[in-house]
Amino acid sequence: MGKSITETAKPSSTTYEALEEMVRSKVQEYVQEILEEEIEIFLGRKKSERIKAVDVPPGYRNGYGKTKQFTVMNGTINIRRPRIRGTEEKFESKIIPFFKRRSKEVGQLLPELYLHGLAQGDFEMALRGLLGEGAPLSASSIGRLKAKWQIDYEEWKRQDISSLEVVYQWADGIYVKAGLEKDKAALLVIIGGLTNGRKVLLACESGYRESKESWSGVLRNLKMRGLSLGRLTIADGHLGIWSALGELHAQGKEQRCWNHKIRNVLDCFPKRIRAEAAEQLKKIPYAATLVECERLRICLLIDTGRIT
Repeated sequence: MGKSITETAKPSSTTYEALEEMVRSKVQEYVQEILEEEIEIFLGRKKSERIKAVDVPPGYRNGYGKTKQFTVMNGTINIRRPRIRGTEEKFESKIIPFFKRRSKEVGQLLPELYLHGLAQGDFEMALRGLLGEGAPLSASSIGRLKAKWQIDYEEWKRQDISSLEVVYQWADGIYVKAGLEKDKAALLVIIGGLTNGRKVLLACESGYRESKESWSGVLRNLKMRGLSLGRLTIADGHLGIWSALGELHAQGKEQRCWNHKIRNVLDCFPKRIRAEAAEQLKKIPYAATLVECERLRICLLIDTGRIT
């Protein structure tokens, strides 16, 4: 087992919600594939592989047993355990007990490892962090899994998205550290809000310190895939994204992310009243009208002694 998480990314709620479903489904898929690799190594052949009758190792697959559920930090994943028949030795998975023994730690670690793999462009690092030094898989198995995951990710990045009708987009940089390296790895994420109300993950790529060049590369890739950016971009105060948008989407409007803005405002309050101020600040963006928004702002200033 690799080291536990020492620091977690803290993206805005919108970014985190959009990443949750993708990360949960990918973690489930990858853990299932690791289990399937264990079975292939145990039986000495791939699933449905035809073999000659001479020197055939005993044992065969016989469907799947009851689905097992494991809790990760963003939901539940379901793993199907393959049934093995006719073997002299009982199959014992090294992955399944790993979840049972350390479910809380693993539940936090898995999503972070996946994001860390994306950010570093190195899924083997994430896989080694999950399995630890005593990995139950051979080097060739790990190589196959790494190659497959990389291909899946590259195919997702090339998908045609010209049919998406984006009204606005959120852009956020996430710094992930899953205890694997000294430095945190950066992920540049763009979420699109569509005309039908859905939110979709448009981009999730590694980038160096949210630089203008890194964000420009992400935006160019979206345009190459046919996307028409929405009229409004919501992001934090980092200059990299705004500089890139100024060149590649100059006609678009800009808005500061409420999540980051509230954090900045809270830094101006004494610590003793930050909790109370935070509750009131969170109500302001959701006011039904501009008049109500202004009323809540004035009430906050009065309650915290900023004005009398």
